[in-house]
Amino acid sequence: MTRSKVEFTNHQNQKLAGLLELPSHGKPRAMALFAHCFTCGKDIAAASRIGRALAKHGIGVLRFDFTGLGNSDGDFGNTSFSSNIEDLLAATQFLEAHYEAPRIIIGHSLGGAAVLAAAHHMDSIEAVATIGAPATANHIQHLFNGKTDEIHQSGEAEVTLAGRTFNVKSQMLEDLMQWNTPDHIGSLRKALIIFHSPVDQVVDINEAAAIYHAAKHPKSFISLDDADHLLSRAVDAEYVADTLVAWSSRYL
Repeated sequence: MTRSKVEFTNHQNQKLAGLLELPSHGKPRAMALFAHCFTCGKDIAAASRIGRALAKHGIGVLRFDFTGLGNSDGDFGNTSFSSNIEDLLAATQFLEAHYEAPRIIIGHSLGGAAVLAAAHHMDSIEAVATIGAPATANHIQHLFNGKTDEIHQSGEAEVTLAGRTFNVKSQMLEDLMQWNTPDHIGSLRKALIIFHSPVDQVVDINEAAAIYHAAKHPKSFISLDDADHLLSRAVDAEYVADTLVAWSSRYL
């Protein structure tokens, strides 16, 4: 495969940093877009391993840092779930303009909730995959426990997430409240596959059940058995990629 750094702008004209992985020979069978987990980044192990594995199977993958994270411009405190959706739309426009429009979209954890919402606005997308995703964006509200009142009263507060400190503003919490039902999943009109581990300690397996029940066919569920939420083991990430390739070939 070949790997190259790319940059594109979001709707606020801020630069977002991406990494494009393409098969080493010939034109890709399809292009895929990958959305990373909440406060993570494009270089997290699961994203990089899945990207490499898909490229080996002939599928090109663009993964990028959401606004305010990793090497992308912007302030994380000014972002929201809705801005993540806008970033995904900007990434789609970049691929369409410079390569070809993505036909597969993949989201990990909160990135999975984001792709379920963003795919409604992406005509080129034919297959959607979620990995350890919550059914609603509002699921992450619990991460701000103990700081919610301060955020609402002062307009912002410092919150520690995954060992790092972020400045979270009230606009983020208000935006999450708007995404508190899975109703939009039922009108997706795309093929959907749900990957989830029954022992996931971050996003409960019941969230996968909620996505599955809200979605219309064609839909599939794949158990990740004893995998952890971040797919820390290479074998788990590769299993997701291999299964995704086999499954998506029916719809592409």
